[in-house]
Amino acid sequence: MSQPHVAAPAPTPAPAPGAGEPGRKTYLLVDGENIDATLGMNVLGRRPNPDERPRWDRITAFAHKVWGQDVVPLFFLNATSGQMPMPFVQALLAMGYRPIPLAGTGSEKVVDVGIQRTLDALADREGDVLLASHDGDFLPQMEALLGAGRRVGLLAFREFVNARFADLGARGLETFDLEGDADAFTTLLPRVRIIPLAEFDPLRYL
Repeated sequence: MSQPHVAAPAPTPAPAPGAGEPGRKTYLLVDGENIDATLGMNVLGRRPNPDERPRWDRITAFAHKVWGQDVVPLFFLNATSGQMPMPFVQALLAMGYRPIPLAGTGSEKVVDVGIQRTLDALADREGDVLLASHDGDFLPQMEALLGAGRRVGLLAFREFVNARFADLGARGLETFDLEGDADAFTTLLPRVRIIPLAEFDPLRYL
């Protein structure tokens, strides 16, 4: 797992007036390997530099702001090698994340399985769910969470999300862009994507 660009955590925005319910939580599940791989292979075409990586503290701040409630941030890691990237883990802890290092037999997609099991467990728990990933392996679990007054969101680079997630939009799935909505990056990424006019900021291109 690549180490993050570590900086002082961004201040957490205050909840929007009237947003959220007292005591209700947003469960933020981060598939860090998927986000990092998509950034490197699809967006940049190379290994990201430290200043091009997501600011994970901005992602938790966005999760808090978007639905105006407390966040339980879970960051899933592949620790099958028996080693943990301790500087990265310590940085996550400092930013309020709960690192979940998982180990398997070597052939298992341990991060995917861990996130799938967590999404299954959330089906029986009150709270809203925000998943940071592009992976279609989570489609059945995300679909099962929709309805019954629960807010369910996907946080990713919109142009690289599994196409079948679009079908869930009519069922209530909200999709947020890592760069445009969550402002998770300190540099402008070289993306060529369709930009909703309401999001277009010409100053980002000048």
